[in-house]
Amino acid sequence: LTLLALLIFSTPALIATGETARQRWTMPIVALVLLAGMASFGIWRLQTTRIDMLADVKIRIMQPNLSQREKHRLSGQEVLTRYLALSDKATTPGTSGVSDVTHLVWPESSFPFLLAREPQALSQISGLLSPRTTLITGAARSEDDIGDARKNRFFNSIHVVGPDGVIADSYDKVQLVPFGEYLPFKDLFASIGIRQFVEIPGGFEPGARRKPLTVKGLPQALPLICYEAIFPGAIQYGNQRPGVLLNVTNDGWFGITSGPHQHLAQARMRSVEHGIPQIRAANTGISAIIDPLGRIMKSLPLGTEGIIDGPMPKVVKTTLYGLWGDFFAMILLFSSYALCIRAK
Repeated sequence: LTLLALLIFSTPALIATGETARQRWTMPIVALVLLAGMASFGIWRLQTTRIDMLADVKIRIMQPNLSQREKHRLSGQEVLTRYLALSDKATTPGTSGVSDVTHLVWPESSFPFLLAREPQALSQISGLLSPRTTLITGAARSEDDIGDARKNRFFNSIHVVGPDGVIADSYDKVQLVPFGEYLPFKDLFASIGIRQFVEIPGGFEPGARRKPLTVKGLPQALPLICYEAIFPGAIQYGNQRPGVLLNVTNDGWFGITSGPHQHLAQARMRSVEHGIPQIRAANTGISAIIDPLGRIMKSLPLGTEGIIDGPMPKVVKTTLYGLWGDFFAMILLFSSYALCIRAK
């Protein structure tokens, strides 16, 4: 899209610099036709693509609106109590809190403690969940280093917690944020007083591989933690196409700026590219349920505490990008390069 934008909107320069009428007008006309064709295809796709919903699935996204400063000021129990109370809110007349919800989603790094090592916290979560409700939540995870049992390795993870309070599945973030979650050239930067933003001894470790999550009642879910959602190549699923993209993030680092809006726009592009719906839970916003064409069905604005309830859309037909990836982009790029060489 960036390359096409440059090519299309640079063609008017030919009108001023072309020596003949053909040189002046051929490419601008081609550019206008291409732009009109793209717009027409987009309108046609939005108006004719049918979006169905998964039966018997009700999603609830909880957005706590906890700033980084507030999260570090509160105790772990205070944070959990706030999450539990907010998650159990009734949103419409006739609802009874979380009891009619099938899937409850909490954002990235939800707890200032390791959830898997806190049975009391898991017990409180189990007390909230109804027999038909599954919790999907961001959480830090730890495991002992195989070579040194005294050394812990920490991961930025997503847990799937059943109504019995047992962690049924987990995913460890693969694409870590440099200087945010780990420190490149650690010894060098540490020697001059530069450290990472996240206060984890030694930083986070990357997950071994990108893998889907198994969530009861949902099709295969492809997890994307925070800025993993900005990379087109992160949506890799081999022969088994996921039914939902699951993006949990903590945009509290941005504050009330344009950052969370840009982050949401990039996450929506992953749904557009692949025709896969998305559940997005953000700490301070913007949380959303996004349909497989990238349209926001429901959302919570930035800097707002609350919950949103909604249905879960099904995937649509596989897109060209889903089938071919960056193949067409590479053809366009090399063709442009060849034309530049020819022009010289």
